[in-house]
Amino acid sequence: MFSNFRSLLFKLDPETAHNLAIKSLKLNIVPDIFDNNLSDSLFTTKLFNKEIPNPIGMAAGFDKNAEVYNSLFKLGFGFVEVGTITPLPQYGNPKPRVFRLVEDEALINRLGFNNKGSKSALGRIENNPKRGILGINIGPNKDTQDRLNDYLINFETFHEYADYITINISSPNTENLRNFHDQTKLKELLEKINLRKKELNSKTPIVVKISPDIIDKQINEISQILLENKINAAIISNTSDSTRENLNDIQKHQKGGLSGKPIEVKSNIVIKKFYELFKGEIKIIGVGGVDSGKSAFEKFLSGADYIQLYTGMVYQGPNIVSKIKNELKEILIKEGVKNYSEIVGNHS
Repeated sequence: MFSNFRSLLFKLDPETAHNLAIKSLKLNIVPDIFDNNLSDSLFTTKLFNKEIPNPIGMAAGFDKNAEVYNSLFKLGFGFVEVGTITPLPQYGNPKPRVFRLVEDEALINRLGFNNKGSKSALGRIENNPKRGILGINIGPNKDTQDRLNDYLINFETFHEYADYITINISSPNTENLRNFHDQTKLKELLEKINLRKKELNSKTPIVVKISPDIIDKQINEISQILLENKINAAIISNTSDSTRENLNDIQKHQKGGLSGKPIEVKSNIVIKKFYELFKGEIKIIGVGGVDSGKSAFEKFLSGADYIQLYTGMVYQGPNIVSKIKNELKEILIKEGVKNYSEIVGNHS
């Protein structure tokens, strides 16, 4: 059914199609997704000590303004992350700024943290109690004079409402944002976040979202800083501003962050390296190229405790969670495991 609808949807500009999807979810104009494995013990797990039905999450970027997270829970997602949200509203980069690379099952976006701001998102979250584990992804405004303070403002705004807060330092579409991967800058940022958390007497878990485009030296430095600051989890990874060499689509040279199948292997390599350094002290949420049971299986083998997706749903449709679970179940039964977590990090 979705394959027929997809051909019509793909005639629209990608950002227009996305806005239509958001409106459809707000109006509940989506098919009921029948899930035979809703409470299957193969997939049940805990995220920050709260039980979730499965480890498959919706990544930030889909529900930028916290409008449809409860509708996404209905689609079967085990947890949902909204944002990236900035303190003040901002338009983002000029349009067009989202591009489908259909031949590569990928997207390139240069949106630039377009969102309605923290006050708007907070109002919706207050008026729509979450029906599952909700993460809130935060970032700084493009024109702010103090990016570090923007993170602190947003942490204070959302810490009472979020099941976890993600510090986004890795979007390639906000100039120099990835400078926070620098050892000194990252250390200062996380120390100040933890200090503000302590001042607020907050128990909200902190997650850091990391670029896939970092080198081994940075991986070693970042892992050490995350461990020292007792960060709860790392999201690996954000979109890539490189990895274009093997793409086929004519739009492959568009500037922005690449997501989808082409970054799957790159993401898995970075996950594996962090997994070996974290030694179980920090959880990993794996992102990049998840669109099937096989791709999910590879993420878990690489060391991801949980996975997130976004581009996969663009190409596979709203029943993607059920699809992944059905395919993954067959793989896990063949492996003879009782819960998917038994395979985490067991890549040969």
